[in-house]
Amino acid sequence: MRIDPKEIPTGKLHGLMLGTIGPRPIAFASTVDQTGNVNLSPFSFFNVFSANPPILVFSPARRVRDNTTKHTLENALETKEVVINIVSYDIVEQMSLASTEYAQGVNEFIKSGLTALDSEMVKPPRVAESIAAYECKVNEVISLGEEGGAGNLIICEVVLMHLKEEILDENGMPDPVKTDLVGRMGGDWYCRANGEALFELPKPNKNLGIGYDQIPAVIRNSVVLSGNNLGRLGNIEKLPDADAVSAFGTRSEIEEIKLRFKNDPESMEYHLHTMAQDFLRKNELENAWLTLLQTN
Repeated sequence: MRIDPKEIPTGKLHGLMLGTIGPRPIAFASTVDQTGNVNLSPFSFFNVFSANPPILVFSPARRVRDNTTKHTLENALETKEVVINIVSYDIVEQMSLASTEYAQGVNEFIKSGLTALDSEMVKPPRVAESIAAYECKVNEVISLGEEGGAGNLIICEVVLMHLKEEILDENGMPDPVKTDLVGRMGGDWYCRANGEALFELPKPNKNLGIGYDQIPAVIRNSVVLSGNNLGRLGNIEKLPDADAVSAFGTRSEIEEIKLRFKNDPESMEYHLHTMAQDFLRKNELENAWLTLLQTN
């Protein structure tokens, strides 16, 4: 399917993009106007862009239907302050309720039943129930257009952070299971970063991995191993030596496969590759390679 953005309605383009670019973290932004009226609204055009200085950026887009701007944008332009509250599963329904387009001056903290806590360095309150809140000064607002659907990048510098201690692990860092974060998908869909949705992927070696191109062709063209599997295999710094491969081949499960399929090399390869894939699932990269090299 080939799509020229200029040839389809903005609403459809918006839906196609949001349905394929995600999950997106949610900036639950609290602001105040010049007279002190509080606003609380979620935005999924959001992420962290710098640690030194600590910068968060989110984008309240102009409404597609009538090209009006949102109270959050207007408040940020007026007061140059915002608190970015992070959304976990425990408050996702209240966050959604706060996204209702109430009239100017209506306090979404009250409408959503969330608790407003005084901030220390900025005027907007923070959400007491949020696992993390970032008090920010607005450095700059960049308009990306004047038509409906155009974004407005609000570049915020974090001046104070608040983290709930119960989400931290023994090293004082956020535990992904305890944070129970929520991401925005397309339409009415969200996703929950917990349970089977979480997986650990070791970062690439500090030293150079061999790369996909150095994987032997018989392994690269495997009918079992996926692109993800091959990506992990290419992250090894060097292949195991012949002595290690030979020693590994004396394991009972390897010998059983070799004996059972000694006259059927395709089946032997299939079963060894399946075993190697199991090792990769357990993050045992060396054992995966030792298994795969039994066929060479």
